[in-house]
Amino acid sequence: MSPSAVSAGEAILSPASHINGHQADGTTTQPSQHRPIQPVQPGRPKSGIKVLIVGAGFGGLCAAIECHRQGHTVELYESFKDLKVLGDIISFGANAGRIFRRWFTSSGDRISDRLDPLAIKLQHYGFNIHKYDTGEIVMNQKSPPPNPEAPVFNGHRGEFHQIVFNYVKDDLGIPIHLGCRIHKYFETQALAGIELADGTSCTADVVIGADGVRSKARELVLGFVDKPKSSGYAVFRAWFTNGEMLADPETRHFCENGDTFNGWIGPDVHFLFSTIKNGSDCCWVLTHIDDKDIDESWSFPGKLEDAYKVFDGWDPMCKRIISKTPEDKLVDWKLVYRDPLPRWVSDGGRTMLLGDSAHPFLPTSAQGATQAMEDGVTIAITLREAGKDNIAAATRAFQDIRYDRVKAVQKTGETTRDMWHKADWDKVKTNPDSIKMPREEWIHGHDAEEYAESVVKETLAKFS
Repeated sequence: MSPSAVSAGEAILSPASHINGHQADGTTTQPSQHRPIQPVQPGRPKSGIKVLIVGAGFGGLCAAIECHRQGHTVELYESFKDLKVLGDIISFGANAGRIFRRWFTSSGDRISDRLDPLAIKLQHYGFNIHKYDTGEIVMNQKSPPPNPEAPVFNGHRGEFHQIVFNYVKDDLGIPIHLGCRIHKYFETQALAGIELADGTSCTADVVIGADGVRSKARELVLGFVDKPKSSGYAVFRAWFTNGEMLADPETRHFCENGDTFNGWIGPDVHFLFSTIKNGSDCCWVLTHIDDKDIDESWSFPGKLEDAYKVFDGWDPMCKRIISKTPEDKLVDWKLVYRDPLPRWVSDGGRTMLLGDSAHPFLPTSAQGATQAMEDGVTIAITLREAGKDNIAAATRAFQDIRYDRVKAVQKTGETTRDMWHKADWDKVKTNPDSIKMPREEWIHGHDAEEYAESVVKETLAKFS
């Protein structure tokens, strides 16, 4: 997360190898009859490779788009039955913006241009960082100048998702099967596949598990059941309209001056509050210590009284802001986190993990969805270059290209959180920059497509 990147909470390691590089019925969702199907990348022949992707989140959708661009045949399977505009704030760094800019609709629009009107604009406001108890603004972190070729997008998860989902379904004509629960993943020497809860089996040359930390593909890849563990933190989060904020003279100013971004940081807690869409919508995230068991669920309806308790001894403005939240808009989310799995590819090489299935991120990294998108770009290229007869080499090259970079980016979630939660306020008085939101060039300046193209041949040679 950067000054222009709000997230749920939302160290830096030196660059290492591959880090840098400036319907339950099984029916298919059909493309719109009113739009021509978008062709593959100009000049790119069909590869003959069939890719089956499980999970229609941002990682799965990006993998589908990029595989389509590289000439592969793609199908998506998703457990949800209907597309609903759900969720709250999500962040996409400039390294994701480069990817969005390369996606064109059948009418010639860029997907990035469809996302832009929904994104927060902080060029004039920046990011105000407050001391937790006094409320004083310790520093205002300016937003970096916008880069049209690498835009940053922060906005409502559901609204962004709807744009990308419809692009896949309508513009690209990629089949999306909804309401499909996965019973198990399987593979043979010649193919990989999934078995649905109704007993139906579907096969392809390669299967990508992009269905999150509970993915059943993890068991096939690892060879054992890997149970998620709590990170020791949880997040209260909400998104709501500005009516109650405007009605209170003490909070009205947050919604009358365009988009805003404010953060209060203190011992083991940080609170981020933003207004968006010219102040019409409000969203906040409150990250705090939590030792609850996550076996039952990771996300619960939140209670305002529980959120208030976190603010004992804090600037009263924090409680005043969250008191404007309709309680039915509040979510209590238990954070799951771990180092990347030791491997993302099965023994046979035809089943692989992508995004949170392989490497869940803390929200303070503001890179979880973006890194999943970088995964999608990379696997599409390694599959194209390896060809249909070398699927295992392609998936192993994908892991080799991505692993070190992902691990390093992942650590930034911990370091940013600790920088805020353990701030030395005497030091901050003399050096306010010590609590700036990091925006590392090796992360945000990365071009996943350019980098993968530059190393794919030599990487594949290791596994051929």
